[in-house]
Amino acid sequence: MFFMLAKRSILLLFCLFLLVGMRPLSLATGRKDAQPENRLSAAELREGWILLFDGESLFGWKPTSHVDWQVHDGVIRATEGDAGLLHTTSQFSDYELRCDFRASPGTNSGIFLRTSPKPTSPTRGCYELNIASPQESKFPSGSFVGRKRGEFSVNDTDWHTYHITAAGGKFRVLLDGKKVLSWEDDQPLGRGYIGLQKNQGSIEFRNIKLRPLGMQSLLTGNTLDRWTIFPDKASTFRVTPRGEIRIQDGPGQLESKGQYGDFVFQSEIFVAGEELNSGIFFRCLPGEFSNGYESQIHNGFEEGDRNRPSNGGTGGIFRRQAARRVVANDRQWFSKTIVCEGSHIAVWVNGYQVTDWTDRRKPDPNPRRGLRREKGTIILQGHDPTTDLLFRNMRAVEMAPRR
Repeated sequence: MFFMLAKRSILLLFCLFLLVGMRPLSLATGRKDAQPENRLSAAELREGWILLFDGESLFGWKPTSHVDWQVHDGVIRATEGDAGLLHTTSQFSDYELRCDFRASPGTNSGIFLRTSPKPTSPTRGCYELNIASPQESKFPSGSFVGRKRGEFSVNDTDWHTYHITAAGGKFRVLLDGKKVLSWEDDQPLGRGYIGLQKNQGSIEFRNIKLRPLGMQSLLTGNTLDRWTIFPDKASTFRVTPRGEIRIQDGPGQLESKGQYGDFVFQSEIFVAGEELNSGIFFRCLPGEFSNGYESQIHNGFEEGDRNRPSNGGTGGIFRRQAARRVVANDRQWFSKTIVCEGSHIAVWVNGYQVTDWTDRRKPDPNPRRGLRREKGTIILQGHDPTTDLLFRNMRAVEMAPRR
């Protein structure tokens, strides 16, 4: 009898093993092939998505009222306090935005798009995408408050997902994959912050991801037609058969012919050496050598601690603010996103925000001396004789002005 039971147990374990092997499960969620929360997949990184919430802190966010905003178990949570927003420190213009939310019974909250820090009403200075049951608001979840009621809503305490597209005055909203709202503003707000609202009841947010739209390539085919090589310097610049810009030797610089003031820039970068030093300069004085703000490229860190970057760290604003963490690795492709608007500069590396800096110096046409708001060129730096870097999928877009 014992032998038969043991044999049956072994058979059951073997079947269970096959089932688990055929359908991998996440122990954290129980979902098939579940992706970790607050992380970007390789495909999302290639498409240009960035994380607005790192799952651990409120870096890159700012509250506008007394609310107990906190991060707990990978979730932004608010339960008590005055009505108000927790908004990004960066402004954005055209984008896709994804965000999970979960509301307690009786909650009335929302996600604010292109908002001012303290909008005076849901229809002035912002677009409020509501989070509320039909019993709490005549504009329930899936609606733009005061503008248009959505075609589908939710009335439970489960996690739900908004997927928003904002392009000029055109807005499209999906709620849990279902189209609930399509609306157009004939006088759109050009840009603004993204805000999470605490109004009534408890609210939670996670997986807040954004992809800039309208990006234009900075390469024409396999040529450097949109760039100028600074004369009489050591660096060499060429386009590889795969369409990558390769920079070797130095010093030197490759300068864009286009100029950008308030903009989003994205590129994938490969450092073909150990702790090589380079940078991306922007709002540069055209025709001058390395005269602009510099977003550092340097993947070194001290004593094995990625929170102690060497030489400012990749994504740091050189001589202004070091990166809070070295995310990228040498000899591996990584992505960089720069958002520059007004006096504020933010940088993401592999979708993770490493820099959040505001230039509080007095205005000056020369960024070495003070705050430069004027448009300028973008420069790729050849730093020294060891320089060996590749850039691909390089693109940028000038933001629409705030209206």
